[in-house]
Amino acid sequence: MKLMVDADACPVKEMIILCAKKYDLEVVMVCDVAHMLFYKEDFITTITVDQGADSADLVLVNHTQAGDICITQDYGLASLLLAKKAVVLHPNGFFYTTENIDRMLFERHLSREMRRQKKSRGGHTRKRTKEDDEKFLNALERAIKNENHSL
Repeated sequence: MKLMVDADACPVKEMIILCAKKYDLEVVMVCDVAHMLFYKEDFITTITVDQGADSADLVLVNHTQAGDICITQDYGLASLLLAKKAVVLHPNGFFYTTENIDRMLFERHLSREMRRQKKSRGGHTRKRTKEDDEKFLNALERAIKNENHSL
């Protein structure tokens, strides 16, 4: 089992690293050249790709194996990773599942349509809280311990 990270805009990279160290797991961080990462730890591999719409996503899909834990905010990527039998976790601490991914992709489609039509989605993105971090860390540890990830 590896921890595969869509690292470009991932707000929980440091938590992932601490958890990987605790459980002696390999981490693979994938980012594009605009978000280059450097880590000294032997258990962390960084893969830097050219900027492009899906460059990092394609690398993540190609390097992920069944049973790996993948962290991403991208619903489309999550769908592809689920098809590879990976455990897929959002940085906000919820699991993508075969039961919820279709709804999430449909909601993403609706949001795009509203933006295309220049209609307001209402509200703004809220700041990350300590509770968000705790929820993510608890979910990651459950995934590592191979507990139920349907919540």
